[in-house]
Amino acid sequence: MSLAIAYSRGRSGIDAPLVTVEVHISNGLPALNLVGLPETAVKESKDRVRGAIINSHFQFPMQRITINLAPADVPKEGGRFDLPIALGILAASGQISSIELAKYESIGELSLGGELRSVKGVLPVALQAREAKRALFLPLENAHEAALVQNAELFPAQHLLEICAHLNGQQRLPVQAKQIPDVDMHESDLDFADVQGQFHVKRALEIAATGLHNLLMLGPPGTGKSMLASRLPSILPLLTEAQALESAAIVSISDIRFDANNWLKPPYRAPHHTASAPALVGGGSNPQPGEISLAHNGLLFLDELPEFDRKVLEVLREPLETGHITISRAARQADFPARFQLIAAMNPCPCGYLGDPSGRCHCTSEQVSRYRGKISGPLLDRIDMHLEVPRVSHEVLRKGSPEGEESSATIRQRVINARNIAITRSGKANSKLTAAEVKQICTLTEQGHQLLEQAMNTFGLSHRAYHRILKLARTIADLAGSAQIEIPHLSEAISYRKLDRQP
Repeated sequence: MSLAIAYSRGRSGIDAPLVTVEVHISNGLPALNLVGLPETAVKESKDRVRGAIINSHFQFPMQRITINLAPADVPKEGGRFDLPIALGILAASGQISSIELAKYESIGELSLGGELRSVKGVLPVALQAREAKRALFLPLENAHEAALVQNAELFPAQHLLEICAHLNGQQRLPVQAKQIPDVDMHESDLDFADVQGQFHVKRALEIAATGLHNLLMLGPPGTGKSMLASRLPSILPLLTEAQALESAAIVSISDIRFDANNWLKPPYRAPHHTASAPALVGGGSNPQPGEISLAHNGLLFLDELPEFDRKVLEVLREPLETGHITISRAARQADFPARFQLIAAMNPCPCGYLGDPSGRCHCTSEQVSRYRGKISGPLLDRIDMHLEVPRVSHEVLRKGSPEGEESSATIRQRVINARNIAITRSGKANSKLTAAEVKQICTLTEQGHQLLEQAMNTFGLSHRAYHRILKLARTIADLAGSAQIEIPHLSEAISYRKLDRQP
């Protein structure tokens, strides 16, 4: 009788818990039993593993084989355990070194011919293997993704035979080099210089990008709301390596193709207004990340905001405050990060032309009220900036602005400089300041306190709006290079609470 142990990783949210693959071969009628809460795809692995071992010219033990995936209370899914199961069987039958195998973790699906196929969620596995100080065998197709993890010892392979030769000391696999990001990958074809006029909207987007403030644009169709929102990523600073790894780990476990060349770019997600609540926040019997998690450390753009189902929009309230979302199902629970910047756009009325000089709007006040009522007060209260986007004149549209249009690179440099001021001061963007930090950092003069209190009383603003105005004023002051929040900074911040001032 013989026993061998191989190490692998499961998936729970964006975590990769350790799974120990224990293989025991004993005398008895030939059989292969798989225990340890395996799902259907895992149970089918025994047939793939048998074929892979035989077609790789190894001997498949004609004895009683018991495979335990421990711990038993961690759900096992997919074909990721094919490779460790095959290695465990080969080690238990003495065909490869079990002592060497204990130094490694492995993950990958096997074809019947023994080729390794890519699996989802390799990046969290590489992170956890590095923390456990073990090297990792993985499919070659996943190597570019796992190589983003610094100081991880990775051995990508194309075939089971290559790994067995490595473990037996016959031919060593090359260690995967760390991925070096392209320094020019932030360049984009979308540039703010393409947008004619709309200086106050560009100013608001610059403020939003600097402090990571949520923003709602309100204007008739064709005024450039979607065009402006699509160019917002071009003025955002690149992510730090820690932020990029967090975002990449979410993409790694999703069905989205991972692009290692752009991993430092803030994610930009723009779901259609027909998206369901599970599509937006995540869900499923085996919880998957939704759009708000895929936008983690980046932007979530919701165009035609009132066209989303109200119940769908209401699920945004908690993650906007907490920065994470917990998906609870009967069988399991998963926690996903969701620190995103919300950018939304909407028309002023159902037809879209309320207040338009053309006079094309015939919506009644009741219709307008019902339309805007689709966005609840609590959700609106969590949006820092409410901004009108009017039509530009035909002359500006034809000739452009006399002063010219600033490029995204110019605006981005101002955003980076002002963001660095906030990072140096508090270690975070201004929108992420806690109540205690707001009290300490966002101080006002006596005249400023009077102005803000007057605005609170006049517009009936909530305490949440009070703190958001202070954070916004602090960002405006940072852009101006001012150590103190002055009256003009505070007045501009108050002016962005447009929808709070409407009946």
